[in-house]
Amino acid sequence: MRRLVRLMLSLAAISLLLAACGNKDVTANDNNDDVLKVVTSFTLLEDIVHQIGGEHVEIHNLVPIGTDPHEYEPLPEDIKKATDADILFYNGLNLEGGEHGWFFKMMNTVGQKDENIFELTKGVEPKYLNGKGEAEHEMNPHAFLDPNVGMIIVENAHDALVKADPENKEEYDKNAKAYIEKLKEIDEEYKNKIADIPEENRILVTSERAFQYMADRYGLEEGYIWEIDTEANGSPEQIKSLVNFLKERDVPTLFLESNVDSRPMETVSEESGVEIYKDKIFSDEIGKKGEAGDTYIKFLEYNIDKIYNGLKGD
Repeated sequence: MRRLVRLMLSLAAISLLLAACGNKDVTANDNNDDVLKVVTSFTLLEDIVHQIGGEHVEIHNLVPIGTDPHEYEPLPEDIKKATDADILFYNGLNLEGGEHGWFFKMMNTVGQKDENIFELTKGVEPKYLNGKGEAEHEMNPHAFLDPNVGMIIVENAHDALVKADPENKEEYDKNAKAYIEKLKEIDEEYKNKIADIPEENRILVTSERAFQYMADRYGLEEGYIWEIDTEANGSPEQIKSLVNFLKERDVPTLFLESNVDSRPMETVSEESGVEIYKDKIFSDEIGKKGEAGDTYIKFLEYNIDKIYNGLKGD
């Protein structure tokens, strides 16, 4: 609640500063150059749009690595970039808080038009969290962990870029086609590696239920402490539930994500006797530049390598 109040006050103050400028019809950037001014909601989308747009896009990303994309407080620079943007991309599926979340509050503040804003998971069939309380009917936003969903994201980004900049359609077509071919190869890698894991070992246990789409696609059973990031992550009840789950199964290892508090999973490991895998995996963000998983392609490849090695017992 405090975050929401701070966000509303911040956006209200910034909106007063922007009022004198008036709303702008964003169809091309003011400098009349050949570069599209693009805003993306988080790092994974930033990379995908860069791979398709190449030198024809100038991207400002909102949620940096190491920051929760579910709840974000835009900075003054974010407001300026969003105001000036030709085109804006967000994940959807409630990752940015839905219609009443931080992303659309910012869009309303800066006066961006709907035709400039694109949901990159449009066409993805949502999966819902099946827990107690509010999570029971909440969409799981982590569809991008499935390479097949990545293909849909690429197609949507391609179509939006072509719409905004038809002069460079040929290059966008070429880049998107090559990208999708690579994702098809990764899809086959996922199928083959998971099929090679002994059936009794195909149980993916993580802190958050981020891998629902991927697990359903490739035939992994899920175990997790919490369903989606909230202020109640790692409660005693959640930990007890997962420990009981582990006692009923012979799980090879536990996985810890790069952007979560390690303490709840460490408690689960101590109480269950199941060790945490030596390397973390990615869920909400790609890796830092120059490190493992620093592109979406590398992110997917890194994850399947670690999951395969951990569940195979290597």
